Amino acid sequence: MADVVVTGGGMGGLVTAMLLAKDGHAVTVLERDPAPVPATPDEAWAAWERKGVNQFRMIHLFLPRFRMLVEQELPEVAAALEAAGALRFNFIADAPDSVTGGPRPDDGQFEMLTGRRPVVEQVVAGIAQSTPGVTVHRGTAVAGLLQGPKARAGTPHVVGVVTEEGEELRADLVVDTTGRRSPLPRWLEAVGARRPEEELEDSGFVYYGRYFRSADGSVPPGLGPLLQHHGSISTLTLPADNGTWGVGIIASAGDAPLRALRHVDRWEAVMKSLPLQAHWVDGEPLSDGVDVMAKIEDRWRNFVVDGSPVATGVLAVGDAWACTNPSVGRGASLATMHAVGLRDLLREQGLDDPAALAARWHEVTESTVGPWYRETLQGDRLRLAEIEAFNRGEDYDPGDPTYEMTKAMEVASGQDGDVLRAFARIAGVIQLAGDVMADASIVEKVVALGADWRNAPSLAPGRAELLGLVA
Repeated sequence: MADVVVTGGGMGGLVTAMLLAKDGHAVTVLERDPAPVPATPDEAWAAWERKGVNQFRMIHLFLPRFRMLVEQELPEVAAALEAAGALRFNFIADAPDSVTGGPRPDDGQFEMLTGRRPVVEQVVAGIAQSTPGVTVHRGTAVAGLLQGPKARAGTPHVVGVVTEEGEELRADLVVDTTGRRSPLPRWLEAVGARRPEEELEDSGFVYYGRYFRSADGSVPPGLGPLLQHHGSISTLTLPADNGTWGVGIIASAGDAPLRALRHVDRWEAVMKSLPLQAHWVDGEPLSDGVDVMAKIEDRWRNFVVDGSPVATGVLAVGDAWACTNPSVGRGASLATMHAVGLRDLLREQGLDDPAALAARWHEVTESTVGPWYRETLQGDRLRLAEIEAFNRGEDYDPGDPTYEMTKAMEVASGQDGDVLRAFARIAGVIQLAGDVMADASIVEKVVALGADWRNAPSLAPGRAELLGLVA
C-alpha cells in the first residue's frame, strides 16, 4: 500500500482520502484553512471559517448521484448526514401523479441526500478524521511540490510536497484537490514541468442567494424544477437540512441593472413576482443580507500534453482538474465520481509505473467526468447567450439542435412521466444528455410535446417589469 498526500481538505479531498484509506493506503490531508471542525452542524453554519472556499455559505445542492455513491462507498457518511438532519428529498416522488404517471419501482434513483455546505462538510470532515488511515492537518498550507529522481526521461517526478513552513512531506503519490483556485500549474512549473493545457473563461454568471428556515421543520413545496429560467434571470429553490432551504437568482454578470439584486428589498421584490417561487421566501432568513458570488470561472486542465504527462507522481481530482458554473449543482457528484475512479485505478494499475499511471488517469478522467464537464459547459454558453439576446429584445436562435431539444424537454417534462424522468436523470448526474437523447422514444415524445416551446406562456415578469422591480 502507498503513502498518499492529498492537498486540500474540502469535500473532494476528504472523500478521496476516505476512499483510498479504506483500500489500505496511508493518507495525509493538508488543508490550508486553520479552523478546526466544529462539533455540531449549528456551529458549522454559524461560525466555521473556510476562507479557501469562496462559495462556502452560498446556496448548495447535493444531487442523486452524490447520494448513490456515498451510500455505496461510504455508508457511514450517509448515516451521519441523515443523523445531522440532512434532507432526503425526491422531487419525482413528491410530484403529482398527473405529471409523473404514478410511482415506479426505480424512482428511488432520484432521491437526494442534501444540506447546506457547512453542515455537510462538517459531517464529512468528522467521519474523515475518525477513518483509520486518514490524518488531517488543518492550517498547513502547501508551498510547492517535492521533486525526486525521474520515473520517465524528461518528465519531472513528484515525491511529495513542501509546506509553507518548509517541512518536506514525502509520498508515493500526491493528489491535488485544492479546488477552483488550485495552484497546481504553478507548482508544476516550479519543478520544471511543462504547464498543463488550460481552457479558462469567466462563465459570465453572478449568483444572489439567501437561506431561510421554517418554524416547523418543513420546506416549501416545489412547483416545477429546482432550476428554472425566466428571461433575464434563472432561479434556484433548493431544499436543505433541518428545515432550511436556499433561494437564488442567477443573472448575467454583464447585466448592470440587475446588480441591484444584492439589496434585500430588490431581491425580494423579484422573487415575489414569480408565482411558482414566491412562497420560497416565506421563512426566517438565516442572514441579514444577500450572498453574492461572481467571477465564476469555467476551467479545464489537461495534464497529458502531446501524448506525455507533464509530470508523474501527482494527479488532480475534482475542481482542481475542471470546474464550471455551479448552477446545476454537479460539483460534489462529479468530484465523488472522480475520486471513485482514482480509487479503482489504483486497484487496477498500482504505483509501480508512474508514467503509465498518469496516462491512464488522463484516460479515466476523460471517459468518466470529461463528458459531464463538456455538456455543462455547452449548456452554460447557450444559456448566457440566450440571456443576452433576451436583454436586447431579440429572439435567440443559435441553430443548435442541443439547445432546441433542451428547451423542448423542459416543456415536455411537465406533461409526460417518461420525459420527466429522462430530464431528472440528466439533472441528477445519473445519465448524460447525449445518452438520454439516444432513446428514440424519448426524442419522439420531446418533439411531440415540446416542439412549440417558444410559444409556451411565461409566468415571469418581462424585461421592462423586471427593471422596474430592481430600480
